[in-house]
Amino acid sequence: MTLRVLIAGLGNMGASHALAHHAHPASQIVGLVSRSGTVGHRDLQSYPIFADFHQALADTKPDLVVVATYTETHADFAIAAMEAGAHVFVEKPLAMTVADAARVTAKAKATGRKLVVGYILRHHPSWVRLIQEALNLGGPFVFRMNLNQQSSGAEWETHKALMQTTSPIVDCGVHYVDVMCQITDATPVRVHGMGLRLSDEIDPNMYNYGQFQVIFDDGSVGWYEAGWGPMMSETAFFVKDVVSPNGSVSITDGNKGASADIDGHTAVGGLLVHRPDGDTLIDLPDEPGHQDLCDAEQAYMIRAIVEDIDLTRHMNDAVQSLAICLAADQSIRTGAPVALSAPLKETTQ
Repeated sequence: MTLRVLIAGLGNMGASHALAHHAHPASQIVGLVSRSGTVGHRDLQSYPIFADFHQALADTKPDLVVVATYTETHADFAIAAMEAGAHVFVEKPLAMTVADAARVTAKAKATGRKLVVGYILRHHPSWVRLIQEALNLGGPFVFRMNLNQQSSGAEWETHKALMQTTSPIVDCGVHYVDVMCQITDATPVRVHGMGLRLSDEIDPNMYNYGQFQVIFDDGSVGWYEAGWGPMMSETAFFVKDVVSPNGSVSITDGNKGASADIDGHTAVGGLLVHRPDGDTLIDLPDEPGHQDLCDAEQAYMIRAIVEDIDLTRHMNDAVQSLAICLAADQSIRTGAPVALSAPLKETTQ
């Protein structure tokens, strides 16, 4: 079986997803969508290039569409693709609002199309191990997680472009909130957030530093922090701790290298499992790099289509993690805690 694949968006993530399909024997790339009408990577320059997504969708008639554009287009592009008969892989965050995210997942269920959201850590064996070690400790849990990026030059320009619509705590936070939710498997009930605009180069209504706390109905609590820009500190920019009454598990190599290094955002290197009766250091050599993880994401997307994998829980988790981060954004903007009223999870049928 060969799948006709259309890639929309050729930034860092889109190009990596395109390279994954370029190398996969079950994929045939039928088009690349780039607003500039150009492609940077030499391995991708032989494919048809489109500047308009809807024209590309009509002309190429793909089986699978990869949406790696800016967040504000995710929902409409994903829905258009499914209405055209294509399965969809969409980069995180799934949408700009919870209502739009729910609209996308409802369309997937109504059309029977597969929808996978780009939670790259779900495909990283070291992060899977971290989750398992935390589950072995038992809850309730305290989650301490952050990802601050000292960006300059082209990286800062990319961050400023992202912040035209999406804050750092939403763009990055969905990954780590998803990890929290996989560990506690409890319902989030309340979110408290605070943030600050640290640069005159961004919109007055946007902030480039934020942090929030989320409380779950099993008593677990989580903290997440994200900041972008040339002013950010390189000290303790990558903290990943899970604490329980029985001990803790922590990533040991998170603050090595530069905070803007994309491979460092997923690298674990080692885990320190602490219990009152002693510590265990788990070495995790030969971890996958960024391209390896994108290859794994797209291989899973193909497998979900071929094997008809039930993605109900995956989609519901994507909506839940987004809802928590958007509640944090609302809390920052209003200065008040936000209650998450209804359970966001459904049981897979």
